[in-house]
Amino acid sequence: MPAPSCVALIPARVGSKRVHGKNVRPLAGHPLLAYTIAAARDSGVFGAVVVSTDAPGIADVALHYGAEVPFLRPSEMSGDLSPDIEWVRHALDSLERAGRSWDCFSLLRPTSPFRRAETIHRAWRQFGGAQGIDSLRAVEPCRQHPGKMWEVQGERMTPLLDGGPTDPPWHSTPYQALPRVYVQNASLEIAWRRTVTEAASIAGRTVLPFFTEGYEGFDVNEPKDWWYAEHLLNTGEASLPPVSIAPWIATGIPSR
Repeated sequence: MPAPSCVALIPARVGSKRVHGKNVRPLAGHPLLAYTIAAARDSGVFGAVVVSTDAPGIADVALHYGAEVPFLRPSEMSGDLSPDIEWVRHALDSLERAGRSWDCFSLLRPTSPFRRAETIHRAWRQFGGAQGIDSLRAVEPCRQHPGKMWEVQGERMTPLLDGGPTDPPWHSTPYQALPRVYVQNASLEIAWRRTVTEAASIAGRTVLPFFTEGYEGFDVNEPKDWWYAEHLLNTGEASLPPVSIAPWIATGIPSR
């Protein structure tokens, strides 16, 4: 049986507020977006690497680094609160209208610059070897345990999680004795195309965990994350995927 086909979908909208223009902000000589494109192309997993953006300026950067930008994302799918399913469906449907269909898709967010080609290939092998799943999603151990989280209403609060032990309850249990839980990170997701067409979801109901290693799941969301990414590079604690294309000569951070 031939291996399933897969397309890489890289979201890169223009409207980041916490780190202005982060998708194309230079990191170690290249725009942040370049490292995800390079890792996707070098992985050998994908039949196409497609960037979904609402900004012609970001599209120019993506094309420079070898990605495809066959369409621009509509503005109504590019807001802070726009769910992923909207732009993913738009991307897959647009490709299909052009005669290009895929068995699977992978979401690779540019804000995880330390995810390498080897990371993607490892996840793809795991996905391909699993039976009866809808998708695979990257996770890592949760640093802040939900058993110690609370909901606050007025002047009272109640534990976020019900159903745990009562003697002692989770919120009064040493962290080391709590059940191990994981949180998703932005490194990658892989799913069958049918999760979108049949379940209107990017994950479906049966999700396979992919455990990231080291800084593969590191996510740039706030200015302090950018500082820490530069610190990791300066100290040699982490490395970026190699980029074989000459650096993009930026004339400013694209605003549209």
